[in-house]
Amino acid sequence: MKFSEMSYTRPDIDALLGQCKALAAKAAGAASGEELVNVYYEQSRAFADYNTAAQLASIHYTCDTRDAYWKAEQDFFDANGPAVENARVEISRAFLANAHVDALTEAFGTTCVAGMKNAVLGMDDRTVELQKEYNALVSQYQQVYGGALVEFDGRQLTIPQLGPYKENLDPAVRRAAYEAEAAYFDAHRDELDGLYTKIVKNLNAQAQILGYHDYSELSYVRMNRIGYGPAEIRKFRDQVASDVVPELKKVIELRCKRTGISHLTFSDLPVAFQDGNPSPIPGYDARMAAARTMYHELSPETAEFIDFMQDNELFDVESRPGKMSGGYMTSLPTYKAPFIFANWNNTSADVDVLTHECGHAFEGYVAERDPKVPADLECPGMESAEIHSMAMEFLTAPWHHLLFGKDTGKYALLHAEDSFLFLAYGCIVDEFQHRMYQNPDLTPDERNAVWLELEHKYRPWIDFDNLPFYGRGAGWQRQLHIYECPFYYIDYCLSTMAALQFFLLSLKDHKDAWERYLKLVRRAGLASYTELMQTAGLKVPFEDGSIKAIAQQMGQWIAEHQV
Repeated sequence: MKFSEMSYTRPDIDALLGQCKALAAKAAGAASGEELVNVYYEQSRAFADYNTAAQLASIHYTCDTRDAYWKAEQDFFDANGPAVENARVEISRAFLANAHVDALTEAFGTTCVAGMKNAVLGMDDRTVELQKEYNALVSQYQQVYGGALVEFDGRQLTIPQLGPYKENLDPAVRRAAYEAEAAYFDAHRDELDGLYTKIVKNLNAQAQILGYHDYSELSYVRMNRIGYGPAEIRKFRDQVASDVVPELKKVIELRCKRTGISHLTFSDLPVAFQDGNPSPIPGYDARMAAARTMYHELSPETAEFIDFMQDNELFDVESRPGKMSGGYMTSLPTYKAPFIFANWNNTSADVDVLTHECGHAFEGYVAERDPKVPADLECPGMESAEIHSMAMEFLTAPWHHLLFGKDTGKYALLHAEDSFLFLAYGCIVDEFQHRMYQNPDLTPDERNAVWLELEHKYRPWIDFDNLPFYGRGAGWQRQLHIYECPFYYIDYCLSTMAALQFFLLSLKDHKDAWERYLKLVRRAGLASYTELMQTAGLKVPFEDGSIKAIAQQMGQWIAEHQV
């Protein structure tokens, strides 16, 4: 069914909550392992229509944050979602209390029971009002960000539409674009500062109700991190600082040499080549045709997937006023349909987001068609889900010429560099958030000072050159995740470690790399991050020394492929 034909009906929350009580009773009373497994499938199916309605509302709202009808529907789910989630938690409690609970592990692997335990530890009726308040704060942030229009070059532009100007070869144009963006955020400074103060206090209050010191602890439960915790993440960040940052300095030196930029400022960061960054072919139809060819030639599985996506209008990727910034993939379980949202701005990032979100969508498409996989276990933890997307960016490389033509070599280098450089930025975001929730009384200026301190630690090559907004350390307010889904960012770093390994494997044997990837994808959400890494024969980055060799190989490839 085409997206435009998918009907929306606001769910009956009272009826759904009643169904949840009945399912909890069934889970509690299941008299055998087989019966308990069947109840698990039943409860998973029961939420399909609700989740589909919630995602339809979210898609329509983020596609136009000014639409009053969809704003009201989003408000409805913001207000009622916490009660539904807590009802699901009660079902999880019933499963966990059943004497046959081990049957769920036998049927669905390690993540099912561990995930329910995290759900029980992370949710409670006592936090429902705070959860509603948090959802409302996020919607306010989305309106501030999504409503951004900037006067530039004689036009009114959205934030994503400033992208090409930030890559302009004229440094004055680049700086002016950043200043125009900064002016918008500075104009909303008090509002953004106030929203973040409220978010930190709200989430810390939820954590303390549930017995945690602060939200940085609770986040590991809420993010359903299985098999690792804060100690492993600290060890990972330490390795990035000690073993990756020195290699990244060399990458930056090579880029500066290549571009002729002797002193790198923040507004110079997007420039990777003296004659301009790689540009993808223009036009929505031409790009979609190239994507169809690419995925048809990659594998039979991806051919079927891309036909389904394009034939059913499951892409909304062009930027326009009122549309929320960023990109995402979500699922519409009733229709077994992924949906991809993005904001193309005629830079190489358009191809990044296309292949990235198609990686998410491909995994969802495969999992939705596996009858053994319950709907709520179709997707693994986010650090694992991002493997699907980030690895796909690299595994489609043999077909990038369809999207870049003569600029293909430049894109290959830029993509490898930016993926590698991202590790430093991702660690800044993660360490910053830990410090914010552990020190909730910091003033806005003190928060910004922490951001600048971490910039110096992980990206010492950047000079902010008195740039408004960014120069005062407020650039983090542009990072959607920090407001919308706190602590969902180190996931990108952990998955990057997998993606870089897939890239290095593909250089030796692309067929082998793809087969490993497909094997990982087919495990859906039935395995933890560590298990999925082992499934594909990849190194787990928590182990001492596990990152250094990968970093050195990436540095060497980049040095040998200068354009």
